[in-house]
Amino acid sequence: MTDRSPAPGVIFLGGLGRSGTTLLERLLGESPGVTALGEVAHLWARGVLAGEPCGCGAGFALCDFWRRVGERAFGGWSPVLAERVLGLRDRVDRTRRIPRMRHRDLDEYVRAYRRVYTAAASVAGSRLVIDSSKHASLAWCLAAGGVDVHVVHVVRDPRAVAHSWRRSVERPEDGRPMTRWGPIRTSLHWTAQNLALDLLSRRGVPVTRVRYEDLLADPRATLTGLAARLGLDPAFPHLDGSLATLGPAHTASGNPMRFTIGPVRLIRDDSWNTGWPRHLVAALTKPLMRRYGYRPGDLNGGVPMRGGEEAA
Repeated sequence: MTDRSPAPGVIFLGGLGRSGTTLLERLLGESPGVTALGEVAHLWARGVLAGEPCGCGAGFALCDFWRRVGERAFGGWSPVLAERVLGLRDRVDRTRRIPRMRHRDLDEYVRAYRRVYTAAASVAGSRLVIDSSKHASLAWCLAAGGVDVHVVHVVRDPRAVAHSWRRSVERPEDGRPMTRWGPIRTSLHWTAQNLALDLLSRRGVPVTRVRYEDLLADPRATLTGLAARLGLDPAFPHLDGSLATLGPAHTASGNPMRFTIGPVRLIRDDSWNTGWPRHLVAALTKPLMRRYGYRPGDLNGGVPMRGGEEAA
């Protein structure tokens, strides 16, 4: 039986991986009336099919929250459903279709996401959900399919992003190493994803840009600015200076931070500025770096030229 509750507003966190979307999701997800869902784009393969754990620590099939969401949205989760959505994704959700996101299967594809969002909001009793899937192409699909979506475009200095992608990190779900990219590939993807998210605002989609460095430099100011744009409670009682206290979250997929519970110190990692790839990455991404307020020649921390969040 599908859920027939009113569709909630969707906060979509977009940007290249390793840019801070999971951290921002966890911080925003503590607000009343908001439910963080993790990377819904990966729910079908990693949750439904692979049974990877929810952010609460329970296996996907054993998590009461996701069990109830599946029942409300689709009458229950099934491999057939997951394979169907993944097949639709391969046909519809493609970066090459930007900015003309049209396909005969678009409505069916977006309907699956809308059902997940609506059911999750109903189960949690919230009016807004957060999807931190990141991919610009999915944001375009949701907007083209009529979802009430506000995109938060998360940007991080590409030199720091490239440094993070080179690191060896184990997936907490199974201990396997996470994907690693070289500086050239990271630079190309950083440019493509950010340009695609920039284009959304020109199509009338609400887009608010946030720099990762600004979030860590002044968490409360950055979150308060976001709250005003997203219609959230601006209090953020879980934040005390640079210390955030995080509760459990039912995030279906994402980086290891989604399992973190308790106090978290918000501190920048500037270890990237001692590695050789920083020069190459700066050269490859220079135009967009300047657009987002970074100094390509600054090798002392990548401090943005101006602070705060802004509308894209």
